[in-house]
Amino acid sequence: MTEHTRLSLDEAWQLGIDVLEHHGFSADHAAAITRSVVAAQRDECHSHGLYRLLDCVRTVRFGGVDPQSVPEVRDQAPGVVNVDARGGNSLLAFEKGRQPLTEKACANGVAVLAINNAFQFSALWPEVEALAEQGLVALAMTPSHAYVAPAGGHSPLLGTNPIAFAWPRPDGLPFVFDFATSAVARGEIELHRRAGNSLAEGWALDDAGQPTTDPTAALAGALLPFGGHKGTALSLMIELLAGPLIGDRMGHQTQPANASGDGKPQHGEFILALDPQAFLGADAGRHLQQAEVLFEGVMAQGARLPSQRRHRARARSQAEGVSIPKELYEELVKLKEAA
Repeated sequence: MTEHTRLSLDEAWQLGIDVLEHHGFSADHAAAITRSVVAAQRDECHSHGLYRLLDCVRTVRFGGVDPQSVPEVRDQAPGVVNVDARGGNSLLAFEKGRQPLTEKACANGVAVLAINNAFQFSALWPEVEALAEQGLVALAMTPSHAYVAPAGGHSPLLGTNPIAFAWPRPDGLPFVFDFATSAVARGEIELHRRAGNSLAEGWALDDAGQPTTDPTAALAGALLPFGGHKGTALSLMIELLAGPLIGDRMGHQTQPANASGDGKPQHGEFILALDPQAFLGADAGRHLQQAEVLFEGVMAQGARLPSQRRHRARARSQAEGVSIPKELYEELVKLKEAA
């Protein structure tokens, strides 16, 4: 059985800051990244939690991200904000573009934030949740590196290509979902490998294009899209909206940072924000109440709304702290002390 180490949220925060700043990330980048990974760890989204600090450090060591970059915010059009991450992490770029995006959405009813030239490794739900907390409906998507074979195919071509959506609610936390268009996130494959566990059937192919449940073989081969051709279609949509439409790369045009220094890990992110007040005016409250009727109908059948599990985990973590594998904790402690 895997041994675990428990940390308070403050301890998890300080661990993230210490690791990142020790490896050259500016205070602003370190804070933006740590906010995201601690939020994911708090909500028990382990594949996007503190484990992701390992990827941040590996990428900066290989020269795949500029840890000191200062994002450049541009007023692209009445309904478009562009942020050039300038080779830095996407999280700080989002934080710099969030307020102008909100202002444009409230003024026009709808607005887009296009983030370019960014290293993106994190969960998308904290971003759309932050927008929903300001009363906006939000949709975010980004391509990743080519890890996924299209349905009926045999080789990596598409990214895991996550999509996230958030809907504000009058009482309590927003309705939020965030999922990869692959059968499972690539980080989940790596966590299975680290734990010595087999994969579920239908998640991956080996490098010969054959089905596999071996995580090491899957990492050398390709993941599969969820839902066959439907997942492939959604993944293609994400490639297009967060790639050519905003003037950035698609998944197959990027590569992870590597020891030879020729990786190209930067790509784009597309975030759409809509203001219900602009759409509905004085009738906003009445119409939005219909969403609550829908949500109640789901729960009345004994079903779970997306994000409810995360919200329960959040309450536990706020009371009890977070738990991570002892091996991971020891790796992170070594990283904050490494020469």
